[in-house]
Order: sequence, then C-alpha cells, then structure tokens
Amino acid sequence: MVQHGLSRSTLLKYSYCEAIGIFWHHAWSVWYNPPMEDITESAILDQMLEPLVRCFTPAVAQQMVELRADLRTQARIDELAAKCNAGELTEAEQREYGAYVEAIDLIGILQAKARAILTSLPHR
Repeated sequence: MVQHGLSRSTLLKYSYCEAIGIFWHHAWSVWYNPPMEDITESAILDQMLEPLVRCFTPAVAQQMVELRADLRTQARIDELAAKCNAGELTEAEQREYGAYVEAIDLIGILQAKARAILTSLPHR
C-alpha cells in the first residue's frame, strides 16, 4: 500500500504531479521523510528502465515529456485525491488510487529521463 496515497518517486515527478492536481504542500511533507522502501523501489525501477530509455529518439522523448492524462482519467484522479486528502477513500478506492499513483510513478520516471535526453541535445 502506498503511504499517504503518494510515493516518493511520484513526488519527484513535478510536471506530471502538477498536471494531475496533487497538492504540493502535502507532497512536500511526505517527500521530506520518505520510507526507506520507497527509496529502494524507486531506485530499482529507475535502474530497470534505463535500457528502455536509451531507445528514445528526441521525438519520442518530447512526446513522453508532453504526456498527460485524458480528461476522464484526470477527473477520476482528482476525485480520488480529494477523497484521500479528506480521509474518505474506501478500500476499493485506496487500491484504485494506489494503482494510479504507481502508474504516475512509472510515467514520472520516464518523463524525467526524457527531459534529461532533451536537455543533453545540442541547441540549434
């Protein structure tokens, strides 16, 4: 289960988190003292994704950076986030929200790596 509804790796992915409306004041307090298992899981996932990211072309990297949730998904995430912040999630909603958070973790890591690719390109 994801503690506080957010994992550390999610909090490091600022643009996607902002896009889905996660409140930074909450995120910062959770990130400041992350559980050790979140740090380890994030590092392992980061390491495992590196070979995949090496296949990104600049065009793919740009598309990854621009990736955002569709309106329906965004609305559901916002609803679950509000209920989570109010402490009103059911068990099923906790699992659903946790699945969104895990997906956001993965997307966020890929976006951070894509940004690094784009930053390393020579400017024209």
